[in-house]
Amino acid sequence: ATDVAPIVGPHEEAMVVETPAEGPVAPAATVSPGPAETQAARDVGPAPRQAAADRTIRVDVGLLDRLMNLVGELVLARNQVLALGDARRDPTFNTTAQRLNLITGELQEGVMKTRMQPIGSLWSKLHRLVRDVATACGKQVRLEMEGEGTELDRSILEAIRDPLTHLVRNAVDHGLESPEERRGRGKEPEGVVRLKAWHEGGQVNIEIADDGAGLRLDRIRERAVERGVISRQDADVATERELSGLIFEPGFSTAASVTSVSGRGVGMDVVRTNIESIGGALDIASREGRGMTLRIKIPLTLAIVPALTIDCAGQRYAIPQVNLLELVRLESADARSGIESIQGTPVYRLRGRLLPLVDLRDELGLSPRPGASEIVLNIVVLQADGSRFGLLVDQIADTQEIVVKPVGRQVQDLSVYAGATILGDGRVALILDVLGLAQRAHVLDEASHSLSEPEASTLAAADATSVLLVSRGDQGRLGIPLSSVARLEEIERDRVEHAGEAEVVQYRGELLRLVRLTGQQATDGTRSTSPADDDRLQVVVHSGPLGLMGLVVDSIIDIVREPLLLQAESERPEVLGTAVLQGRVTEILDLIELNRSSRPRATALAGVEA
Repeated sequence: ATDVAPIVGPHEEAMVVETPAEGPVAPAATVSPGPAETQAARDVGPAPRQAAADRTIRVDVGLLDRLMNLVGELVLARNQVLALGDARRDPTFNTTAQRLNLITGELQEGVMKTRMQPIGSLWSKLHRLVRDVATACGKQVRLEMEGEGTELDRSILEAIRDPLTHLVRNAVDHGLESPEERRGRGKEPEGVVRLKAWHEGGQVNIEIADDGAGLRLDRIRERAVERGVISRQDADVATERELSGLIFEPGFSTAASVTSVSGRGVGMDVVRTNIESIGGALDIASREGRGMTLRIKIPLTLAIVPALTIDCAGQRYAIPQVNLLELVRLESADARSGIESIQGTPVYRLRGRLLPLVDLRDELGLSPRPGASEIVLNIVVLQADGSRFGLLVDQIADTQEIVVKPVGRQVQDLSVYAGATILGDGRVALILDVLGLAQRAHVLDEASHSLSEPEASTLAAADATSVLLVSRGDQGRLGIPLSSVARLEEIERDRVEHAGEAEVVQYRGELLRLVRLTGQQATDGTRSTSPADDDRLQVVVHSGPLGLMGLVVDSIIDIVREPLLLQAESERPEVLGTAVLQGRVTEILDLIELNRSSRPRATALAGVEA
């Protein structure tokens, strides 16, 4: 391939950005050149070949960072224009604002794509690491990879480089046994370390698994007591999950001796800190003698994230939607009698399971919550470190995409804040750190005891997912990961209008495009209506990079939290696969892909019309 002249200096980092070719290149006819033509060709040199250079350019990474910052500022301006449109109620102004909203969304998606890099570019450097560590430890190791093409933002990729390297090194040094030990346990002498990455619910999942000895929980318990990490009484009653989490304590190590590879007790606490600093989470599952699996969940990007805005004591706060499970509103008698107390901790019984509650006013030192006059309670159900808890707030404002800005030095040391943002009305809102808030309120232990299922032997069994179940008439039911649901709405049927061939409704100052699951194409070409309710439509609202989409369903069945194990894949991109939920076969929808595929024309999903 022809080399491309770089437009950056020799010490500057650059990325190769692919651009589509302008069209197919017709093959040239084969003609024998004459003597004059041959001499001219020698003078001119070889003709450039149509190669990858014609489709790629080198771009300074700093330029991409500046473009991303500008897009972030544009998103802020877009939010302000939309808020102004709500106040003015000028149809002409609103039409222009919607056009700006659409262009901004498409520009944002395009710039984010240019910053995306496959995780394989990081994994490719791990082969030598595994080989060197295995040689130093006298082990035989095979590294397997799956999902090398999974893309994520380059800033995220750089942030996980060191944690991932450390985890792979630990898997080879600590996790895998020597060939002699493996033969004695009936295993192959060659150990296996597997890396797997995939997208799920707007996040990237990375698994590092080995088929080694797993964690020696008895040794972890004794070493933790020796070092004073926990008391003997607490160690005796600690669960497997709690004991496994002790390996992330600063300075903790069970190695018998210090080597050049490990044993100093530094690293795992730094790994967890680095992962959590980018809004990620780390979970661990181990089976003694069978191996260990570490799963990392990280966001696709850090610059622009969807968030829920809430009000508390007259202040506005934002909560990243990746931590949001559902919203609960208690009124009148339910608000007074629905809150119980167990060992001094307020809890709410949500579908038969106890949910620890945290009052945001108390944790942030705001004015006390009114007592006697309080007749409405808003509970934001959140997830942190694999556990759930409810956050009591005054009001639920809205969901929107926010641009994350660093906080000032005055609040940098407060673990409850992850950043700040500017809202559409010009107000500054602090972004809550859900994990830091849960740790400060001391609800993680209570949540894990009251909410966790019976101890599972695999990570998949322990990692449940909240799924919204909806009905699509006689075609069965569908499941939607709750992380991709912004709101559930009932919309009057007479509010539905048409923009070209698409059905839309004016919704919160924007145009909400409707995609139907309930309407089937009738023989006369008209759309049939839902028999459940002739006056109102049940709509699942999704907010993503491409804008709003409303999924029209027959009815909302339930919200369940179960392990989402896809047992059958689908050829349709808008269907993640098939799972068994509540004992019934359920297709799982990908609303992000459905929003994309339904935009230009009706999708191929049976019963779906845009």
